[in-house]
Amino acid sequence: MISARNLSVEVGGRLTLEAASFTIRAGDKVGLVGRNGAGKTSLLRVLGGVGPPAAGVVDVHGRLGFLTQDPRQLAGIDAATSLAHVMSGRGLDELAERMEKLRLALEEDPTERAAARYGRAEEAFSNAGGYAAESEARALLAGLGLDPSRADLPVGVLSGGERRRVELARILFGGSDVLLLDEPTNHLDVDAKTWLINFLASYRGALLVVSHDIELLDEAITRVLHLDEGTLVEYKGTYSQYRDARARDEVRLAKLAQRQQAEIKRLSDLAESMRHQTAKRARIAKSLDKRVDRLQSAAAEAPTRRDRAYRVRFPEPPRPGRVVVGADDLSQAYGGPPVFEGVSFAVERGERLLVMGLNGAGKTSLLRILTGRATPAAGSYRWGLGVSAGYYAQEHEGIRSGATVLDHLRELSSAPVTELRGLLGMFGLVGEIAFQDAGTLSGGEKTKLALAQLVAGRHNLLLLDEPTNNLDPPSREAVGRALSAWPGAMVLVSHDVGFVAELAPDRVLLLPDGTLDAWSDDLLELVAMA
Repeated sequence: MISARNLSVEVGGRLTLEAASFTIRAGDKVGLVGRNGAGKTSLLRVLGGVGPPAAGVVDVHGRLGFLTQDPRQLAGIDAATSLAHVMSGRGLDELAERMEKLRLALEEDPTERAAARYGRAEEAFSNAGGYAAESEARALLAGLGLDPSRADLPVGVLSGGERRRVELARILFGGSDVLLLDEPTNHLDVDAKTWLINFLASYRGALLVVSHDIELLDEAITRVLHLDEGTLVEYKGTYSQYRDARARDEVRLAKLAQRQQAEIKRLSDLAESMRHQTAKRARIAKSLDKRVDRLQSAAAEAPTRRDRAYRVRFPEPPRPGRVVVGADDLSQAYGGPPVFEGVSFAVERGERLLVMGLNGAGKTSLLRILTGRATPAAGSYRWGLGVSAGYYAQEHEGIRSGATVLDHLRELSSAPVTELRGLLGMFGLVGEIAFQDAGTLSGGEKTKLALAQLVAGRHNLLLLDEPTNNLDPPSREAVGRALSAWPGAMVLVSHDVGFVAELAPDRVLLLPDGTLDAWSDDLLELVAMA
């Protein structure tokens, strides 16, 4: 169980939650929803013990499993295999290592004392389910879509999507009593997402999940917490039921606020008309002022419409040469079999190339090679004449802590501050967010900042690696429309079917084989699976 009492959360000097109290018990399946930047991720971090609350108390009873949005959290265990990391969810990796050390000690010194120590270690490993654990861990990894051949590889050679699957498998394997999951379906294909939804639907602990995946929210949750303007409002039922109830509430609150403001205006006007008349009427005016003050302090606020469509626009790109980027027999490997090999292609001015392949096929690796962030095992690539390339990294590598949101744009553009703030506003990053430490942004806000960086860079080639992850639906639609109308060249990786359909690629590159083909809408059904 997890409970919060009078909880307040502060991010970058602004309160995203104020004096909220709620309880999530075993068997509760709760979805935390709200616009990008409302503070969902920050609330999860406080509940998970990663950051302190501004005020209030959080109590967690039982074992906690917390999946954050950032797969870079695994950077410190690059040498461990995926399987070993999953098994560490129950401490079985340490138990197995201790048992192995005691076994070797017993071989060197076969005394009763050494045998007893080894026996106790083996009993502890067995009681923890150690002997059945490996097959269980492999089944979890397979269910989440990790290729069985990748389970024994070091975590450090996996893609961002694969690392996130491994971390999710570790958390599920740990048998937590409380699960906090931040966008758990990011990077999952259709089969893996279906598997996860079924797992969560049958989970018996307390679950709190942040997600923009409507299917997950409809199938796996029974309660919604809506976060906006520092306030939590609870709704019973699935996401679709919440959405209907929220729409009714917004209509009711808007009408109530309108009636209350009309009454406040009526009383204020009446008081003003009496204020400078007789002494008796002046006293009545003061009495009316007090009534107005009481009404204003208790007045309902009309819901703020934050789900408006953003008007995102990418600037006209400078004209490059005919071929903007080409590759010749590119291969990549990480100390084992090649991830891909013999990949060749050329992207022409204004062309859109979609890179498809199963997780681990090397899509991100290919983009990192093209941006110079990774060295190929073999082959070469080349830029065309007058090419300026912008790279959107799914792990937000271009966003760092310690620098403000506005500073991230100043480093790319000499435009006036007013123009840069207007650019941020185009992506919904308004007000004091411009001066906030970029490291404190939510996943959706980091995505918007990274896209704003692309606009500020005025590129003519965009390399996009899952650019719609973490975006709320209005933002995703706005970015899709803007990129669809943009005439520059793109090399794109995406599991987002609607986004790919909006962009209408010209060609598709299939990895790891390196097959090039013309795009067809018939391939859309494979986008979410590849």
